[in-house]
Amino acid sequence: MTTRDVTVVVGAALLDDGRLLAARRTAPPELAGRWELPGGKTEPGETTRDALVRELREELGIEAEPLERVPGEWPLKPGYVLHVWTARILSGEPRPLQDHDELRWLAPGSVHEVDWLDQDRPAVAWAAARASGR
Repeated sequence: MTTRDVTVVVGAALLDDGRLLAARRTAPPELAGRWELPGGKTEPGETTRDALVRELREELGIEAEPLERVPGEWPLKPGYVLHVWTARILSGEPRPLQDHDELRWLAPGSVHEVDWLDQDRPAVAWAAARASGR
């Protein structure tokens, strides 16, 4: 799905028991070792919600349900913009299957202990505040 000739990349603020899932990237080299909200690009004709469900299945091996869109959008490289949704796991245990080598569940007070990608930081702060009831 494109908006204004921009490809939407979807990210999931996966919440479980007040904790947020962080995924450490393995590629590309300039992003390897940094942490992100899992997700990926929408494909032509795909809704953002459908893309998020597909990406979480491919990257983490889980079935998930998108819940609420995090307010805002964040520019990535030229022609790409990030949209983030809160989501919950319906089935499966997250595993780093593609693009990641480690996953961590972070409590709201510890979300800043990892080196998040810059564009993910506003959504992480919003989701952490939401998870802690603020």
